[in-house]
Amino acid sequence: MMDFIMVPAVMTIITLGIYKLFELFVCKKERIMLIEKMDERGLLPRMDAPKLRGSSFSFSALKVGCLLAGMGIGLMLSYFICCNTIPDYFVAEKSWAYRETTSLIYGACVLGFGGIGLIVAFIIELKLNKK
Repeated sequence: MMDFIMVPAVMTIITLGIYKLFELFVCKKERIMLIEKMDERGLLPRMDAPKLRGSSFSFSALKVGCLLAGMGIGLMLSYFICCNTIPDYFVAEKSWAYRETTSLIYGACVLGFGGIGLIVAFIIELKLNKK
């Protein structure tokens, strides 16, 4: 229905993406030059950055693990919900309403439990940082 807008929209997104990428590198060089000029004039204070406890430790593996575990639990739960509540779930010829209902159940469970997994990762990270 809206096929006529797809080509200009995609071209606009690609063009703006390339422009912003070049602008990012140019602005980075300008910022570095400004910082060097301020350092030469003595405008930047000399501070030693305090070392944070466990600064080399990253929680990215914990976050990814909890996210994937939550998504897996969401997929398993949505499968059980669909099997138990939708009659003839395993029949190949389904109506539009059945397909929409199952996709809604799967999407809601995966997103919900993935979010819960990230919240659990955040709580674990807070508890480990307090120690």
